[in-house]
Amino acid sequence: MARITYVEFDGTEHVVDVATGLTVMEGARDNGIPGIEADCGGACACSTCHVYVAPDWVEKLPPKDPMEEDMLDFAYQPDAQRSRLTCQVKVTDDLDGLKVFMPEKQI
Repeated sequence: MARITYVEFDGTEHVVDVATGLTVMEGARDNGIPGIEADCGGACACSTCHVYVAPDWVEKLPPKDPMEEDMLDFAYQPDAQRSRLTCQVKVTDDLDGLKVFMPEKQI
């Protein structure tokens, strides 16, 4: 289990416990977090679960694979360092304390 903080664009924070083995996107979906649409259901076929990872977490996450890199090209205002697709980040105990920020919109 990892406690993850999801921050909406307006600054509203949602702190939830997400079970190990789920993705950060599934944690948002299962807890009704607004701002992560996940239109493709986690198939890495869209960019509607895009977030900006808190700067102190960027190096702690597994690297992006080429498919995620490609899909981030379609995200709203991607950041080369901090942008991630939450469907591609598996929750482990090591992610306890992760903080992610939603963009202004998902496209």
